[in-house]
Amino acid sequence: SKNILIENCYFNTGDDCIAIKSGKNGDGRRRNIKSENIIVRNCIMKDGHAAVAIGSEISGGFKNLWVEDCEMDSPNLERIIRIKSNPLRGGHIENIFVRNLDIKECEKAIFYVELKYEKQFEGEHMPSIDNVQITNVNSQKSEYGVYIDGFEGEAQVKNVLIKDCNFDNVKHAENPNLIVGAENVR
Repeated sequence: SKNILIENCYFNTGDDCIAIKSGKNGDGRRRNIKSENIIVRNCIMKDGHAAVAIGSEISGGFKNLWVEDCEMDSPNLERIIRIKSNPLRGGHIENIFVRNLDIKECEKAIFYVELKYEKQFEGEHMPSIDNVQITNVNSQKSEYGVYIDGFEGEAQVKNVLIKDCNFDNVKHAENPNLIVGAENVR
């Protein structure tokens, strides 16, 4: 998918509200075509695994996502921005820009990265993520603010900026962010 605008939509799916993909495993790598340039704005998202998910079939890669001026609210909305892959699927994901979100409640986290998706810990195609900016995002309830589950001793996630955000009523208030396998998270 390339050059997509998703605007003024209402999602209540029970699965990922928006799922961005670019091929699974060898198929995605063989075609080697990134999904790119997707804008999501002025949308309302309710129940689902994620408001906006990148992956897990993201072997071809992805670049340039803008999510702005949206409202998310449901105890059954698990994550807001979710990136999911594993060392069998791989994929390079870059340039994620999120701003002006009003989140009443989500179950798990505002920014959620899982690089061991489907409990896959080994493989030859380590996924990577670079340049994520989240600004002016306000959440009233979640388990974590930022949850990055990468691999110890390696930095698969780089250059994440969280700026002018308020993540209130985080369940794990003593440790509101879980970050593994990342560098330059500010």
